[in-house]
Amino acid sequence: MIVVDSHRFAANWSSEGSYQGTTPGVSKRNRKGSAFRRYGELGAGFLVGLCLITSSVSAQTAIDYIVTLTNPEQHLIEVQIALPPGSAERELQLPVWNALYQVRDFSQFINWIRAKDLSGQPLQVQEMNTSRWKLDGAANGATVEYQMYVDSFGPFGAQFNSHHAFFNLAQILMYPADSRNAPITLLFSALPSEWHVAMALPPPDFKFHAENYDRLVDSPAEIGLFRELKFDEQGAHFRVVVDADPADYDSDKLTASLHKIVASAITWMNDRPFDTYTFFYHFPRGPAGGGMEHAYSTAIDINADTIRQNLYPVNAVTAHEFFHLWNVKRIRPQTLEPIDYTKANYTRALWFSEGVTSTAENIILLRAGLMEEKQFLAELGEEITELEHRPAHLTQSAEESSLGAWLEGFNYYRRPERSISYYNKGELLGFMLDLEMRNQSHGQASLRELMQWMNDNYAKKRRYFDDSNGVREAGNVVCHCDLAPFFTKYVAGTVEIPWNNFFSYVGLLVEERKFTVPDPGFLASRNFDGPMSVVAVTSASEAERAGLRVGDALSEIQGKAAGEESQQILARLKPGDTITVKVKARRGERELTWKIGGREETSYEVRDVDQVTPEQRAHRAAWLRGEAEDSTPEKKTK
Repeated sequence: MIVVDSHRFAANWSSEGSYQGTTPGVSKRNRKGSAFRRYGELGAGFLVGLCLITSSVSAQTAIDYIVTLTNPEQHLIEVQIALPPGSAERELQLPVWNALYQVRDFSQFINWIRAKDLSGQPLQVQEMNTSRWKLDGAANGATVEYQMYVDSFGPFGAQFNSHHAFFNLAQILMYPADSRNAPITLLFSALPSEWHVAMALPPPDFKFHAENYDRLVDSPAEIGLFRELKFDEQGAHFRVVVDADPADYDSDKLTASLHKIVASAITWMNDRPFDTYTFFYHFPRGPAGGGMEHAYSTAIDINADTIRQNLYPVNAVTAHEFFHLWNVKRIRPQTLEPIDYTKANYTRALWFSEGVTSTAENIILLRAGLMEEKQFLAELGEEITELEHRPAHLTQSAEESSLGAWLEGFNYYRRPERSISYYNKGELLGFMLDLEMRNQSHGQASLRELMQWMNDNYAKKRRYFDDSNGVREAGNVVCHCDLAPFFTKYVAGTVEIPWNNFFSYVGLLVEERKFTVPDPGFLASRNFDGPMSVVAVTSASEAERAGLRVGDALSEIQGKAAGEESQQILARLKPGDTITVKVKARRGERELTWKIGGREETSYEVRDVDQVTPEQRAHRAAWLRGEAEDSTPEKKTK
């Protein structure tokens, strides 16, 4: 997953299926209509493929869902659940979290709920807690109906409006607590006649089919006037579902990049655990950015202005999310299984599951020719700068940051003195672990061998790894070395990473540079689809004198909507320039203007040592290819 503007922004400032139209026999009411860096939640784990339900798969009777698109202007849907005969007393649960490591209690959006038996007689529905309900008299089967408001945009949400619908289904669909493993059928009704539905599920006969609730809600749905592109690569079929103005992106360039990314990733892992994979893209002309992985698909949002200027942001998020189909969806920590939709699910392994996925993202882009060495080293320096600029790197370990993921929705937690990002430090640990294994094994083992070993010995054997201990044990096996000191100091501990001790193996060093940077006088960050919020204001600064306060929501910066591009806007300012922002707070909306200050700052640059030896150059070449020094693209660790 990639969530935009979590820690980095604040630091820098201080299997297929689709159908079209309305199902025969379903009401056509309310058919009016026309036509979200850094990166949370691992989602339901994957071990078994999605499949069309038949009697040979399960003896359980299917649970039928109908989602009716009721009122786009008011963002209302109605859900109907047909429960088969069973216990007289049934309990229904709506997940309290999904797609992000944050409890969001989706039940806050339910307007009403009711139930009836097969004869149409009303059944009593009792609320047990804010997200769980009990009904009596359901022995012969029952129908449960409820109305819900859905307007959370981006890849981590559920939204319905006159333009389209995009659903992370765990946010809108309850499940019977005693039948979570029952097969599912799903129907969307009351669609405008020209709208289509796309899901990474088997081709439907008007209904989508899933093996169970977990498989269903790991398959998001895009509904509307999207464009679908298709291509084949590495023996697999790929669908590209795009919700955007065709003038805002080049479909040929997009699919050309996708060819390279998927080929690079599949070759690096020497594995392709699917036949069909779907990319869902949203390119809105407004705040956007981020990606969410799923077992057979990913959903990615990037601002349209951003991709018109450069396709690299799309490539980077895509490489990250695509690699998640191994690391997270299949190579999965034991602490996240089985998934519990009723409470926070804690793990110490996000530094690996998310952060090292960012490491792999860079390797994939390098191998695909979509990133050059110069750009790679520059971004590596930026990652080191980000970590070093957060005082919390001396007090919070990578494992503790993983546990703290559930606090990222709180502004204070995201402050530099309080926390680090498991994405940021995890990515750096991925590179350092790679270099450590290469050094200790004399170039015979690398991160690639580690990931392939974990894929063979965990994912393919339907086993889960023991958080950081599992990663360390796998590393010990592939490099025939002892990685315990590395994990004790840098993963579980807060010992400063001696960058040059690692980089010298490939003829690089980290150099500090001091320079004056523009200082707007405040820190701000953003929590997935929420507003950009001010988390700190420098005392006695021009920003404070202008009236900016902690908690203010930034709506505009220099006349542009506050979002993913704001970092670049501020980077172009110089000390003495005037900044204008619009903020929303309890005092209402207001416009503030003040002059930018300046401060001395240290950045970290990764560059060649003064005299790079031929041996170091050979080590670096293999490192940049993501291969051990004796490996070929076809090599696979046993």
